[in-house]
Amino acid sequence: MVAQQQPTDKSSRSGDVDGGADHVAAVNGHKTSMDLNLVPIEKTASSNSNSSIKPHQPQKPLTITDLCPAPMHGSHLRVAYQGVPGAYSEAAAGKAYPNCEAIPCDQFEVAFQAVELWIADRAVLPVENSLGGSIHRNYDLLLRHRLHIVGEVQLPVHHCLLALPGVRKEYINRVISHPQALAQCELTLTKLGLQAAREAVDDTAGAAEYIAANNLRDTAAIASARAAELYGMQVLADGIQDDSSNVTRFVMLAREPIIPRTDRPFKTSIVFAHDKGTSVLFKVLSAFAFRNISLTKIESRPHRNRPIRLVDDGNVGTAKHFEYMFYIDFEASMAEVRAQNALAEVQEFTSFLRVLGSYPMDMTPWCPSRGEDDDDDEKNPF
Repeated sequence: MVAQQQPTDKSSRSGDVDGGADHVAAVNGHKTSMDLNLVPIEKTASSNSNSSIKPHQPQKPLTITDLCPAPMHGSHLRVAYQGVPGAYSEAAAGKAYPNCEAIPCDQFEVAFQAVELWIADRAVLPVENSLGGSIHRNYDLLLRHRLHIVGEVQLPVHHCLLALPGVRKEYINRVISHPQALAQCELTLTKLGLQAAREAVDDTAGAAEYIAANNLRDTAAIASARAAELYGMQVLADGIQDDSSNVTRFVMLAREPIIPRTDRPFKTSIVFAHDKGTSVLFKVLSAFAFRNISLTKIESRPHRNRPIRLVDDGNVGTAKHFEYMFYIDFEASMAEVRAQNALAEVQEFTSFLRVLGSYPMDMTPWCPSRGEDDDDDEKNPF
């Protein structure tokens, strides 16, 4: 609003700031006799040395950085993971977001809630392993929570057999670790001649921490070399995984999705169900095959809210079938028309469809487990 003050009395003093009490103001070209009580412009200190009024400091305008989320390169990000320091999930969080603040959580559920409650900015959680298969718990949690997959990272897993300093293999009568770690090292443990009981715990690094905290000299742990350094343990055997190509795939979760792009390879994860059983699965798969979209994963999980479907037949009786949720990963970005058309067709066949995330694929070159390329007799005699 632009206001010009026009004094009605020629004898009005030209030095008046407000033009008198009975002035006529013109607002946007329209005259009015209404007193607008306009605030006079303050004089600066340079124009009036006797004035004690400080010059008005304009407010700094907002910039695009004020509106953007935390930097994607990982600095200053709080990243939740399941386990204790030294866990493979912590290493995956560091690979996904370098220089981040890693926040350990005792359960997968806690990591999800840490992001939802703004305690953490991201969560990095495992979803599948090349030897042990899918981590079904996290697939169920992906459906229960409203977080979005914003990236993936693949981490080679290098297992070590750890014990307290001075303990020899002959003294070990128990080996503890995560269930998948125990399964991934079963053949090598047998070759080592360990007649020890296997006991499952929540995570690999937690097994090392438990042994160190309780001074258990008859127990060994399967964990990473970093866990040995953190908890003051020695490495009895290095690289004890049965398969050197042992890789775990992690996904990065956030409260908001990222904008899909087409300038780099993307992957999209969806989950769907149908109220008439699995008969539509072929139609769903054909929607991707027709558009030359490659599927990288398909996983079925029982429908938690409706696990059993009853089919009545007057001739043979009542049949009971499991109801399933289907998780699919495919190599395409939601910014591509072919992916949009494929999901539009899938939606016609399904009663429930949800996009878990469209995110960049992990294209980092394969890095073999440490010691894999070294001399077998020196580094990994097993």
